[in-house]
Amino acid sequence: MSMSSAAPMTQTIIVADDDNAIRTVLNQALVRLGYNVRSTGNLANLWRWVSEGEGDLLITDVMMPDGNVFDMLPRIKKHRPGLPIIVMSAQNTLMTALKATEKGAYEYLPKPFDLNELTRIVKRALAAQKSPPSENTGGRASDEEELPLIGRSPPMQEIYRILARLMGTDLTVMINGESGTGKELVARALHNYGKRKNGPFVAINMAAIPRELIESELFGHEKGSFTGAANRASGRFEQAEGGTLFLDEIGDMPLEAQTRLLRVLQEGEYMMVGGRTPIRTNVRIIAATNRDLRQQIAQGLFREDLFYRLNVVPMRLPPLRERTQDIPDLVRHFLGRTEADGLPHKTLEHAALERLKRHRWPGNVRELENLTLRLAALYLDEVISAEIIETELASPADIPAQDNTEGGEDSLGAAVERNLARYFADHGEELPPAGLHDRVLREIERPLIAMCLAATRGNQIKAAELLGLNRNTLRKKIRELDISIGRGVV
Repeated sequence: MSMSSAAPMTQTIIVADDDNAIRTVLNQALVRLGYNVRSTGNLANLWRWVSEGEGDLLITDVMMPDGNVFDMLPRIKKHRPGLPIIVMSAQNTLMTALKATEKGAYEYLPKPFDLNELTRIVKRALAAQKSPPSENTGGRASDEEELPLIGRSPPMQEIYRILARLMGTDLTVMINGESGTGKELVARALHNYGKRKNGPFVAINMAAIPRELIESELFGHEKGSFTGAANRASGRFEQAEGGTLFLDEIGDMPLEAQTRLLRVLQEGEYMMVGGRTPIRTNVRIIAATNRDLRQQIAQGLFREDLFYRLNVVPMRLPPLRERTQDIPDLVRHFLGRTEADGLPHKTLEHAALERLKRHRWPGNVRELENLTLRLAALYLDEVISAEIIETELASPADIPAQDNTEGGEDSLGAAVERNLARYFADHGEELPPAGLHDRVLREIERPLIAMCLAATRGNQIKAAELLGLNRNTLRKKIRELDISIGRGVV
């Protein structure tokens, strides 16, 4: 007598994998759940069974001894459009996930896979028996060199799976991650491999634009709408029509502009600055931030209703310290680019790569990329040693304090103590007023940034690299903190 929770014995699962151990594990697990299982290690048997109408679901590896399953999936989908297909692969790149989705797979799982997760997907797929996705959910790169994202770690696998699921949609996405994690790369991947790939991709960094000009930048302005508006100018929404608008550092958007953006998301229309006629818009919005927007909402700095409009699909990009196993792949990728640019061939010894994995990477992938460029350009050694890496990673800490900063003779720790003492002195035993964190941080940031600018002789590109900041973010901080940078600024 079968248990009520067992799957109907009429449901048969085909397992195609050239690894006998994987076939055995899957066979045992699925049979215990009550399914019939037919397993094979080649595409010939797979096609014969599918073409004869066998199987209610297919679980298949990508690379088989007699071919690539991606070449067969279009035939399978044409012959058996309702057959759910779960694709597994040890080639864990974004392109594999995209190809699986493009070819009509129900789900993609990287190897090694979680058996419990796989069985949950099997149950869901058999229960849903979904109709096949559209024939083409977006473009794809011709080879691995065009990969927009690099890494095979579990955190990146989750990013790839989310991206693959979003390619055929127009959903609004909120990307959250530290500076240098690749938020714009993810936004471009969503655009380039999605429904709007033939439209424009327009990016705007809120932190890099003066607050009083943000509305004009976003929505455009009519001639004479404000002092200096000698001509009509299109905004980023108009420029992105039919495509994607990427709003980077959305947490820096002023409240007035937030209100206007909310109207666009609610009504699908906007008005230019100084305009009188609403303009309909057809733009996909992708936003990104390195801030905690929920905390900003609590502080009254970000509209809660706008947050929920933007946070339809949240994506968290992992910092590099959470995916250190990707560092060798990233280094090879960056060194390959430097070699293509004419610099000598370089490799890193194993100990050097291990040293990179132990670094905290406050500047994330951007910091690693900049380090790799320096290694390729400045060192004659064909094989980069751990000693060289140690020297490069230690050098920022050796920057001396400069006399041209206010309080620059103090250590940062002393600056913190000085500020805390001053605030508590002003308020006795009572707690200082709200905002102490921001005030202390401001006084720490000012000498730190000034020291780095002095050490790089005012070169903002090098100073941003040293700090692990985006150049536009550095420019904004220089302006806000009123830092004097003298001559020779780039």
